[in-house]
Amino acid sequence: MLCSQTVTNFFNVPVSPIQEIFDETLTEAKIRLFIKRDDLLNSSVSGNKFRKLKYNCLKIKELGFPRLVTFGGAFSNHIYATAAVGKIVGIETIGIIRGERTQPLNTTLDFAEKCGMKLLFVSRSDFREENLIFEQIEKEYGNVYFLPSGGSNTLALQGCREIVEEIHSQMQFQPDYFCTACGTGCTLAGVIAAVDSAQHIIGFSALKGDFLKNDVQRLLDTQDNLGCQNWQITDNYCFGGYAKWKPELILFINDFKRKHSIALDPIYTGKMFFGIFDLAKKELFRPHTTVVAIHTGGLQGIEGFNQVKLKNYSFKLE
Repeated sequence: MLCSQTVTNFFNVPVSPIQEIFDETLTEAKIRLFIKRDDLLNSSVSGNKFRKLKYNCLKIKELGFPRLVTFGGAFSNHIYATAAVGKIVGIETIGIIRGERTQPLNTTLDFAEKCGMKLLFVSRSDFREENLIFEQIEKEYGNVYFLPSGGSNTLALQGCREIVEEIHSQMQFQPDYFCTACGTGCTLAGVIAAVDSAQHIIGFSALKGDFLKNDVQRLLDTQDNLGCQNWQITDNYCFGGYAKWKPELILFINDFKRKHSIALDPIYTGKMFFGIFDLAKKELFRPHTTVVAIHTGGLQGIEGFNQVKLKNYSFKLE
């Protein structure tokens, strides 16, 4: 049940823990793997969505905006989290959803609507015109705070920087590698901006193609400091593109949960950890180094993935 709170109180939570996991693959590769458990920050607003929304919500309250409008797909973690935080802290939310409305609503959109989010469905071509849609919404609803798809802007980046700041304060030594999943690239940009230049960063893209690097660079260009220069994005583990999958990914996610009692989602974190373990098997991490992987949450989408993507298969995400 979602309980009403002030914005400041809601985002004033204990630091998420760091957990080391032990696995034969890691032992053979001579590396240590730690997980920053941002999935534990909040059950409804978890992971990088908590980080991205923090300073945007504080700014909304500071400036006195009564409502916000944002954008997402039918199974969007961002839509789910924004609707939840809007209900909790008393911000009216409007979600522009890509595609047509279908009944019954899937679990993500049903939750969002029950949280009070007004859902407006637009065609895929119109969805790309965020600025035009925002102008139309502003005319109809008046004073509205604009939050881009995925919640990615400079305030979101500020929240994501804090992930690294926490890791540095929690660990008694500095890790050699940081790993994060990538959708819009905002979380990766926040990590890059906060990491020491001697460390390495790998972004595991959920999408196919190299366009994400430019999106990350545009976000970094808004920062005063250069940040880490040793960063890269790989789409080798996107399994063909966004929300695409293969049986070996599902098997890996289920096996990971059984071994380590940590749930992964099939869109972002599952692909990232699959990639980390594959790189370890190929001995592409330097021996005797330490890797920190950021668990960015997104677990709300598992139920919908089972219902839609795996409905005709004998196996499911556990």
